[in-house]
Amino acid sequence: MNVHFIAIGGSAMHNLAIALHKKGVTITGSDDEIFEPSKSRLARFNLLPTKEGWDEANIHEGLDAVILGMHAKADNPELLKAEKLGLRIFSYPEYLYEQSKGKTRVVIGGSHGKTTITAMILHVARENGINCDFMVGAQLEGFDVMVKLSEEAGVMILEGDEYLTSPTDPRPKFHLYKPDIALLSGIAWDHINVFPTFENYIEQFTKFISLISPGGTLIWCSEDEELSKICPAARPDIRLVPYSLPETRIENGITLIRFNGKNIPLRIFGRHNLLNLNGSRMVCNALGITDEQFYDSSKSFKGASKRLERIAGNKETIIFRDFAHSPSKLMATLKAVKEQYPEKKLVACMELHTFSSLSQEFLSHYKGCMDAADRAIVYFSPHAIQLKKLPPITALQVKEGFANQKLEVFTDSSLLRQSLLRETWHQKNLLMMSSGNFDGLDLDELADNIVTPDA
Repeated sequence: MNVHFIAIGGSAMHNLAIALHKKGVTITGSDDEIFEPSKSRLARFNLLPTKEGWDEANIHEGLDAVILGMHAKADNPELLKAEKLGLRIFSYPEYLYEQSKGKTRVVIGGSHGKTTITAMILHVARENGINCDFMVGAQLEGFDVMVKLSEEAGVMILEGDEYLTSPTDPRPKFHLYKPDIALLSGIAWDHINVFPTFENYIEQFTKFISLISPGGTLIWCSEDEELSKICPAARPDIRLVPYSLPETRIENGITLIRFNGKNIPLRIFGRHNLLNLNGSRMVCNALGITDEQFYDSSKSFKGASKRLERIAGNKETIIFRDFAHSPSKLMATLKAVKEQYPEKKLVACMELHTFSSLSQEFLSHYKGCMDAADRAIVYFSPHAIQLKKLPPITALQVKEGFANQKLEVFTDSSLLRQSLLRETWHQKNLLMMSSGNFDGLDLDELADNIVTPDA
């Protein structure tokens, strides 16, 4: 097999390229710009293009398939030549579906928690000897790639993103996977550049439910208002499995879950994570894993990368990073840290980075989202706004959107770093939240300068 990747440098695309390479497929690829960690990881497997840019010569009749990434445009010269030659062209999710035919497909969808739930399931499955193929949206501890494809595995676990499939296919990615077992974690309006109304956004999840295979299973969070409206209306042949919060308590900064008369210590915490845990348990049950096996394996789960991830800490201060960027995620993450460490004050900093968050009309959705923080900071990059071709926003507009006049707003990451280093960190935690990188701010270096690890 010979497969060419157009826009091989994407976080998802380069992982698929590596997975196919490991399967014995001959891989070529192109991109006009490749950043870390994709660049080093592709180089490690000798898959890094020798030059940047697009070249029609990369496309020839000897290719068995061409995989098109979202970063490419519809007028990409390599894509146009592939179409002219009549080659088989796949989007990223289309190719994953092709690779999953004949397997039990488990698709994890929802506006939040997808990566964490997928990571939990994979962790427990591995601990219990279940061989799974998978695609997950973050690097996981103990897994060297974010995509695994094999001939042997009978199960494929897919993180189901609702964003667009490719530059030439406007369908949400998770509409292409046709799950046998589906999970929905919740619905909170996102991607307003693609789904201009909340009603339109909800329709994508209703459609997803309709695509579950005959006699399939739908696992859903019964505490979510929107899911409680659409999930019970699923086809009668679909088995409905609702889930809610498990019984837990917090002791000395450790969350304990109650099961069979025992208190089981967890490394994760927060309402969203506990809901995610219960949803994961239902999926694992459907795969033949008992509750006893699930909870025994869950004790060692540390969480997915950048999902309420502890960077550094001592008795005085703990520093976390989180992928939170939408209003509901911000509120949930702040509440989780405050409840877990009630004796400590919280400095919370979030970056407005997505198209939605940097849109003037969306800022009002953040009203009250940072109120739980003792010191609340918002960062945004005017350059990012220019790149997204959005109207500029001001610090005053951000404060009005969050309805918090004590909110501090920064537009220079070096000044933000200086401000955080000047903070007195006695009995205070720091929470850094973004789907971006604060314009290259090194959070590990920042953490090392703030805290000295306990001896």
